Amino acid sequence: MKKEYWIILFVYIAMQLSSFVGIPLVTHILEASGNSTLESQRLAIPYWLLITFTAAFLITLFLLRNERKSPDFARGRTSVGSSVAWAIAGVFLALFAQSIAASIERLLGINMGSENTQAILKLIQAFPFVMIVSSIIGPILEEIVFRKIIFGSLYKRFNFFISGLISSVVFALAHMEPVHILLYASMGFTFAFLYVRTKNIFVSMFAHVAMNTFVVIVQSVYKDQIERMMQDADKIQSFIGGFL
Repeated sequence: MKKEYWIILFVYIAMQLSSFVGIPLVTHILEASGNSTLESQRLAIPYWLLITFTAAFLITLFLLRNERKSPDFARGRTSVGSSVAWAIAGVFLALFAQSIAASIERLLGINMGSENTQAILKLIQAFPFVMIVSSIIGPILEEIVFRKIIFGSLYKRFNFFISGLISSVVFALAHMEPVHILLYASMGFTFAFLYVRTKNIFVSMFAHVAMNTFVVIVQSVYKDQIERMMQDADKIQSFIGGFL
């Protein structure tokens, strides 16, 4: 693996762990600036998310500035037209994979809904600028880390299935919701397929960004309807479970 890739992995992990130190630090700075303790704690999380994700994003772009000179795959990328078509189709593929995974989780008795997603949605409702992180910077960083670096490195040694499976499980575990490992892994597998199919990381980036943006908008606009649907699905699941 290239030295730059190791540095990017280190930066990404450091960014994820930095909140343990960074959020209390920002809270203290905000309190010193005259904000109340409650308000400082409320502002610290979104501010730290924006600062750390932006910093990691800029560092990653700098380290990858010469990547266009060294393609990831021996064979060339698909045409621009084909890449655009796959990027658009990829959004629907990812949503389809997610829906199948969610259905399987329901059959296994796993509660619908992601605590991680709900926490992000609450932050976005209070601080709309957080959507820059959840829908743009975050997905792009994840595609670089989990598809370009982790999956790409594995794919040079193993077949697609093994490489996709390992990188997708790591991608799922990185979201800190092991109960929904199937849900996140299905998306990771889809994005890995798009990457290999087009030989273009920008295709999986677009699909990931578009899917995250779509989910945020839909869940924000139709929040009440979605909650009712989830409650109805839980009732049906409980009813069916009574006969098993």
